[in-house]
Amino acid sequence: MINIVLFGPPGAGKGTQSDKIIDKYNLTHISTGDLFRKHLSEGTELGKIAKKYMDEGNLVPDDVVIKMVEIIISECIDCPGVIFDGFPRTVNQAIALDQMLEKFEETISGMILLEVEEEELINRILLRGKTSGRTDDQDLEKINNRIEVYKEETLPVANYYKSQSKLNTVNGVGSIDNIFSDICHVIDNLAE
Repeated sequence: MINIVLFGPPGAGKGTQSDKIIDKYNLTHISTGDLFRKHLSEGTELGKIAKKYMDEGNLVPDDVVIKMVEIIISECIDCPGVIFDGFPRTVNQAIALDQMLEKFEETISGMILLEVEEEELINRILLRGKTSGRTDDQDLEKINNRIEVYKEETLPVANYYKSQSKLNTVNGVGSIDNIFSDICHVIDNLAE
């Protein structure tokens, strides 16, 4: 089983690349964004808590995210592997993920960090906001807040995986296919 953390700031292209990775490698996709939407649409207690934080442009607390992810992990133990998209976002979440996987005698194979300059991120998110209808992608103040939160609270997760020799960086600027090719090279090396 290969377990990948796809990582990067908001607007780095994680969703786009996740779809391509899932198709090629038949991995189960665990996206906190999808989990949040599922819980929000079902009106679960976890969804209501998550919505409050998301509406303010802040990260959802670790314990809420961890509970959502643990439910999914327990359901996909026999799959070829998992791609984590948008999780873990904090070092505490990364530690919790390692502990969860350990229960099933699994581990993270590697992290793939998509690197993109801040100006490019802002342009991508604003463009996405025009086509997706997401109000949080149309508000420059919220976008800047999300990027700052990423730098302060989320980027340290890369160092956590670097300390385990599991960090792999990929330039997230260029054509979608070229970026995907670079990602595949990393995944193929991790699968060896």
